[in-house]
Amino acid sequence: MLAGDVMTGRGIDQAFAQSCAPELFEPWVRDAREYLRLAERVNGPVPAPITPGHVWGEALPELARLAPDARIVNLETAVTTSDRPWPGKGIHYRMHPANVGCLTAARIDCCTLANNHVMDWGREGLAQTLQTLQGAGLRAAGAGHDVAAARAPAILPLRGGGRLLVYARATASSGVPSDWAAGRRRAGVALLVDPDEAGRLPDGQAAAGRATSGDDIQGVDALSAQIAAERRSGDLAVVSIHWGGNWSPQVPEAHRWLARRLLDAGVTDIVHGHSSHHPMPVEVWRGKLILYGCGDLINDYEGIGPHGELRSDLGCLYFATLARSTGELRDLRIVPMQMRGFRLSQPEPAAWTWLERLFGTALSRASAAQPTRASPEGLRQRRSPR
Repeated sequence: MLAGDVMTGRGIDQAFAQSCAPELFEPWVRDAREYLRLAERVNGPVPAPITPGHVWGEALPELARLAPDARIVNLETAVTTSDRPWPGKGIHYRMHPANVGCLTAARIDCCTLANNHVMDWGREGLAQTLQTLQGAGLRAAGAGHDVAAARAPAILPLRGGGRLLVYARATASSGVPSDWAAGRRRAGVALLVDPDEAGRLPDGQAAAGRATSGDDIQGVDALSAQIAAERRSGDLAVVSIHWGGNWSPQVPEAHRWLARRLLDAGVTDIVHGHSSHHPMPVEVWRGKLILYGCGDLINDYEGIGPHGELRSDLGCLYFATLARSTGELRDLRIVPMQMRGFRLSQPEPAAWTWLERLFGTALSRASAAQPTRASPEGLRQRRSPR
């Protein structure tokens, strides 16, 4: 199971029995409790203090019913009590370490951390995040105490043998400050070279596409080489990428180029994209799955409203079944969810209609027990033209 951004800081953190100090350093909101109040104005009272499993709501029975081998989300929140925000950054997310149970309640296996909020509270906040996740039995990828740790995959065991290797990277286009790049002696985030809008490496940066592990920003070819060197027979590999802006009505050409280049190298089986606050189209490229934007699964945006037609209150759980021998997609089940009262629930009718247009297929509205099932061939037919 793959999902997009899980943002359990700010208003959601304030709904738990124990929370961080509510002070914010945003230009619009100075108190994190205001996000809780905004959500309540739209969808009614939140039963605070909420329990660890509250945010998952109707996602929990789906996870139990489909029982995936691995559960992977992008955790876009620092888990820390650090009170020193990254200077000059407009938005800072943090969740109290005591609330890490909201991740274990859904039996999450891996949190990808290569994103533009994991270091909102500095390197001290990152260190506490890593320590808290490890203490809760959660694997992490994409950030670490140095560049080697940040680039190392999270390794998840698969039923029947073999491993799932989860590599996490972020590009500058997602808003990651350049100072966040992990280095040989510096904690930080694993960064990936960002191609231009046409899907080309920047002038003078062609060699960066093959950058070695000693560089702060890794190239796409170097990442493929790393996976090839670390992958064993029977393994599957996911590359999770935080890329692009928050709101985009269509898939950027640069993302298509980057995802397809990774898959064409023959060592990656799924490209797991996120950063957009809303779901984006899905594609099968030469038998392999590309999730261009999984959207926000959990956030505190209920009182903010849609961005034009793009909705941040809608997220999906993506259950992908792969062929063990080739990594090709055999089955994809998409379970839509909507945040209401800081809780995942069945989408309202208008949300279903919007998602049907996005995925180009009719979604089952009868019950969560009948999620959308998309065949690889059908996704090939529906993918956007290059």
